[in-house]
Amino acid sequence: MTEDLGTRERDVLKGRRDSLERLRAKGVEPFAWGFDPDAHAAELRERHGELPPDSLTDDSVAVAGRVVLARRFGGLTFFTLRDRTGDVQLFCSEEAMGPDAFALLEEVDLGDIVGARGRVMTTRKGELSVRVEELTMLSKALRPLPEKWHGLKDPDLQQRQRYLHLATDLEYRGVVEARAGTLKAFRRALDERDFIEVETPVLQATAGGAIARPFLTHHGALDIDLNLRIALELYLKRLLVGGLERVYEIGRNFRNEGIDRDHNPEFTMLEVYQAYGDYFAMMELGEVLIRAAALEVRGALRFEYQGRELDLESEWRRATLLDLVSEAVGEEVTLDREDLPDLARMRGIDVHATWGPGKIALELYEKFVEEHLWQPTWVMDLPREVSPLARPHRSSPGVVEHADLVIAGMELIPAYSELSDPDQQRESFRIQAEARAKGEDETHPMDEEFLTALEHGMPPAGGFGLGVDRLLKILADQASIRDVILFPHRRPDEG
Repeated sequence: MTEDLGTRERDVLKGRRDSLERLRAKGVEPFAWGFDPDAHAAELRERHGELPPDSLTDDSVAVAGRVVLARRFGGLTFFTLRDRTGDVQLFCSEEAMGPDAFALLEEVDLGDIVGARGRVMTTRKGELSVRVEELTMLSKALRPLPEKWHGLKDPDLQQRQRYLHLATDLEYRGVVEARAGTLKAFRRALDERDFIEVETPVLQATAGGAIARPFLTHHGALDIDLNLRIALELYLKRLLVGGLERVYEIGRNFRNEGIDRDHNPEFTMLEVYQAYGDYFAMMELGEVLIRAAALEVRGALRFEYQGRELDLESEWRRATLLDLVSEAVGEEVTLDREDLPDLARMRGIDVHATWGPGKIALELYEKFVEEHLWQPTWVMDLPREVSPLARPHRSSPGVVEHADLVIAGMELIPAYSELSDPDQQRESFRIQAEARAKGEDETHPMDEEFLTALEHGMPPAGGFGLGVDRLLKILADQASIRDVILFPHRRPDEG
């Protein structure tokens, strides 16, 4: 059977090559230099949606796209043409095109990209069409698209060959449009609030702003090691020092970590920093941005995600991490409990010798709380030892003014009252260095250049990072982050 499939594939490929040569022999260039379409399928349906059957208009148009269906009946050929907005039928007749041009239609295969000029019409059955007077081969497809135009059904192939997925699945194009709409909504809302969009380095001497393992590379001319950034944060804060009071960046981050439904080695983040704000101001701004994106993409603030309702319209819950952990384990959890390690072990957590009470509390939260938070919830006041860049809480010892937004069991935004005291920042880095020395490999490195910037004076500020890809999972109703990243990283195909 495999041999038969191999033979069949070779025959198809040979047939495409033979068609290519026949076109060239007839003086037809199979790969055109260009074409100038002046209409798209959706536009034609909007303009002529009420056209009665068996009508011919005076609306002359030029359309272009990929042939996804072909039906041939003697002196008539019908092609379905797919462009970026949808499908439209091409009505090709020997009478309108002439015998020589009509004969060349035999060389048009499924998947070929063609341009057509003619007048808008409807068939006797009422199908909106373009009555073709001239058809131009724009790009000959030398490989067939998925059989019978059912598209790619295998999720693995959809991700490995995203170009075929997009070509055959009009609904998936909505995911691409959702990303564009989300970013447009972000920029509109931030620009209206006087934020400035900036760009900061992707290659960094010190990978800071988060606790994650970086990718390492080497710059030949300078003969220095550099890291692909794991966060946008520290350079954006330098801009606050420089007097840019409201800044944001939408950019790619890179973390040398695992791959799953919520993680990819490179991903898109929005980071926002506001001088003279705090984490309360950032929580309010985060809600504004997510609601703006939901209205742009879903047209509503209440909708289903994976078959379960999400309510972005009602007031979003705010609760401290320790209160949420206490609710989950059925007893009060505080950072000064001497038996906190035992409590965690009794609940199946393997407590590492280097962990302090804050890390243990975080592990309890991640195991028993986070995935169960479906409706929007701000998880506030994280332990200081797990959030070294946030400001110590103004009234609660041992925690910092750091709030994580969780929706549908996923963390979408960490929001901070930013640490502006350089001595406190140095102490936080020192605590991280001690953990590293004890064997904790995922710790924040000491960043002397950033400390020097802070010593010049950074205004009090609030900031947050928003995981764009995770939000898109929700807005596009996709199960995995890999479904909203056009080209997610995968193991090499060994097949």
